[in-house]
Amino acid sequence: MRALPKTGEGRWHLDRHARLVVYEADAGDELVTVYDCGAAQKPPSAQFIGNLVRVRAPHELERTPTGYTVTLEAGGTLVEQGDDHYVIEKRD
Repeated sequence: MRALPKTGEGRWHLDRHARLVVYEADAGDELVTVYDCGAAQKPPSAQFIGNLVRVRAPHELERTPTGYTVTLEAGGTLVEQGDDHYVIEKRD
């Protein structure tokens, strides 16, 4: 699986229409899988364990039985906040 493009220390570029599938776990961690485009039939571009604590970029959120999905409208930047906590900001 390829890595997301870095835009700085602890910052990664998320494509327009990127989709993040978040599986919630009992221990408080989440398994986050990043797809470049929700409609494309491609393998994920990244996967990590952590907590997606906030999405500040325009998006759609859909709850699922095992967690939730976030589909970005215009892309964004995944920002590491420390201690496996992440925020998605509007594109720089």
